[in-house]
Amino acid sequence: MIRCIEVRVISRASKNSVQQRGEKTYCVRLTKAPVQNAANEQMKKLLAKHFSVPVGAIRILRGKTSRTKIVEVVAYAS
Repeated sequence: MIRCIEVRVISRASKNSVQQRGEKTYCVRLTKAPVQNAANEQMKKLLAKHFSVPVGAIRILRGKTSRTKIVEVVAYAS
């Protein structure tokens, strides 16, 4: 199953967290700064853990340099 979600990223937060704001809207707080793709990589790892999928199942479709991103999550059937 493929699902697209909207993610609002807050970098340089005091702790990492994922909060669901709506049906397809999430807020991700990251401790990393948005430098050299570090925040995007950390966001992928947090979302993968949240959705219980591998990191490779998370892909940024739009907004790689923006705070608001459209992210694709591929859920594998077990």
